[in-house]
Amino acid sequence: MIGIDEEGTLAQLKALRKTLFDPKIAEHHGRVVKNTGDGALVEFGSVVDAVRCAVEIQRGMAEHNIDVPEVKRIEFRIGIHVGDIIIEDHDIFGDGVNIAARLEGIAEPGGVCMSDDAYRQVRGKVEIACDDMGQQSLKNIADPMRAWRVRLTGQTPSAAISGSAVSEPRALALPDKPSIAVLPFQNMSGDPEQEYFADGMVEEIITALSRNKRLFVIARYSSFTFKGKAVDIKQVARDLGVRYVLEGSVRKSGNRIRITGQLIDAASGAHLWADRYDGALEDVFELQDQVAASVVGAIAPSVTQAEMERARLKPTSSLDAYDYYLRAQAAHWQYTREGLDQATGLYEQAIALDPQFAPAYAGLAAVLTRGKTWGWGTDPAADASQATAYAKTALRLGRQDASVMAQSALVLLTQGGEVELADSLLEEAIRLDPNGFQGWLWGGWAKTLLGEHQKAIDYHHRAMRLSPLDPRIFFAQSLLAYACFFLGNYEEGLKCAADGLRRHPSNVAALRAAMACHAMLGNIEAAQKLWQQVALLSPSDRVSETRKRAAFRDKDLAKIQEAYRLAGMPE
Repeated sequence: MIGIDEEGTLAQLKALRKTLFDPKIAEHHGRVVKNTGDGALVEFGSVVDAVRCAVEIQRGMAEHNIDVPEVKRIEFRIGIHVGDIIIEDHDIFGDGVNIAARLEGIAEPGGVCMSDDAYRQVRGKVEIACDDMGQQSLKNIADPMRAWRVRLTGQTPSAAISGSAVSEPRALALPDKPSIAVLPFQNMSGDPEQEYFADGMVEEIITALSRNKRLFVIARYSSFTFKGKAVDIKQVARDLGVRYVLEGSVRKSGNRIRITGQLIDAASGAHLWADRYDGALEDVFELQDQVAASVVGAIAPSVTQAEMERARLKPTSSLDAYDYYLRAQAAHWQYTREGLDQATGLYEQAIALDPQFAPAYAGLAAVLTRGKTWGWGTDPAADASQATAYAKTALRLGRQDASVMAQSALVLLTQGGEVELADSLLEEAIRLDPNGFQGWLWGGWAKTLLGEHQKAIDYHHRAMRLSPLDPRIFFAQSLLAYACFFLGNYEEGLKCAADGLRRHPSNVAALRAAMACHAMLGNIEAAQKLWQQVALLSPSDRVSETRKRAAFRDKDLAKIQEAYRLAGMPE
């Protein structure tokens, strides 16, 4: 927010401290030890006072934000712990402080998170309801700790009347077929530089499992939110909404590789299968297949060997090309300008070694498209032309690879305006891999451009369910806002856009969607303020250029252009 409006954001933060934050702390006998930029460290003599103060602050913030445009809403996270501290020169230190700070980090925006020690002391004394978050691995804290989330909305009347805190864990409903998440494998090579290889191994196993239509497989981006953490398998399964969890390790030494894996039934904690695979590096693809086949054999015995054979698609015959590709993927997924520049060179090296390597062409096309979209390319027209050419090459070489098809279809959708072709490719990608996040995500955007807005909403919800913790989920939230806008569900569109902006505040697509929804609701002042933010991020925006950004149908184009005019966008 400071990047968009430094003066206004700091003024709003100062006003909130003066009118809400500091008065509530004083009312509940707290002491502000110090302010830390956009945060604060506060000490209370009673954990009951601390919790009551936190709840009242967050409820006050929720009321304050009702009339504030989404892009300008400030939200606090609050963490609470009770424990020993060290006092020195009016400052406080120690594990008690560190744990509270880490709990703040895992709280939701606008939420309150407390330790189990704090929860036990307020249970039955404070009129709140809490959800059990299970064991949490906190940065620089040796042992996992149980944490509780204060439920600030949707509190049941019985809990409020009784004055007791209750545990009601939130869990996603299990799909109607075997569901699995593959956690990042440990890199046992003793060389941090080999991390990309272990990650790439897991990516290939997820891809092989995803092609099996009888399984529900969580996408890589959600699984990898647990990378580097000591995890509780039951909590992982609850967070992702799956029955089974696969974990393992990879050791690469010279020309030898060892993969170990174990499959766990999260409901019972039982180990359904565990094994170790050793082989030469040139056997890496066969080893990946063996792991995937063993997992399927353990949880879906009815799956035929023929189906597994179809899943064994070798990406390349060149191990060096595959190595460059894995390095490119690692850089690509950083989603920074430097990362995309690095990925471009690595994809090009992979293609030079294997000119038939379809995933590398698709990745290169996606990188060039993203650089153009985010304004990082030096020659946007040339990038668009190159991206389209690479996408078509990828399609020619990899029509049986769902990820290749989804990435290539997006390029055609955004760079070439070939909506019908892209839509058919995305449908084919979904048929090949019904668990693929990208197929459903970009398939939803294709449906919006075709005017099939309810279907678009269904596709985006499907993508979010397949990868509920995906850092790219802001794409789905932002694109949902457009589908809601075209259906006339402006309030819901605002909510979706706000969700996307909370995850990616400079997401200009979400800002445009929120602006359009406000305009059609008659909130002209709010729409105009959002236009000011859009103009800062994308100064070339004009009403007449709308179709160049997205190939909307005539009826939808006219509607969104009307909204843009009301918001003050120049013709």
